[in-house]
Amino acid sequence: MAPINSSTDEKTHQALLAQLDMHRVHKPFRNPNWKPPQRRNKNVKQIISEAQRKEASVMATQNNSGTSTPAVPRANSDGSNIAQAAQNLGALVAEKNGKAAVGPAVTYTNVEAPPSLQVKRKYCDITGLPSAYMDPKTRLRYHNAEIFGLIRTMGQGTTEQYLAARGAHTVLK
Repeated sequence: MAPINSSTDEKTHQALLAQLDMHRVHKPFRNPNWKPPQRRNKNVKQIISEAQRKEASVMATQNNSGTSTPAVPRANSDGSNIAQAAQNLGALVAEKNGKAAVGPAVTYTNVEAPPSLQVKRKYCDITGLPSAYMDPKTRLRYHNAEIFGLIRTMGQGTTEQYLAARGAHTVLK
């Protein structure tokens, strides 16, 4: 192409600008062939609740399995009801499987309860308030800077008594 000079027609100049203008060309923001993924990621809470729902539905169907059979009492040679025995057996198996997976039921009287999974909170040895800090020198837990100043002014015997009250007492030599 010839360079534009004063003798070039204005229409030719405008046509060249229109031809080279990249803003006039339509460009879609997204690829027209792109599709969102079909698989959706689940968080832990969704996975656990889904598993609990599935387990509850299985337990419900196992518990109700005897109710779908006719309630005609059929007694065998020793006089027991077969349908009722089958339902009780299904409930016992489901209960045993539930105990094996989760552990024993937690009640006030049950000694076989598993240990707690909750985080044990730490409390200030002086005030009893929740503490986030521990003095590295004396190993006493404290709530704030004011209590820390008090701990640093205490004697060795006093700090050992506080540690003994908490059950973390060791003899320092």
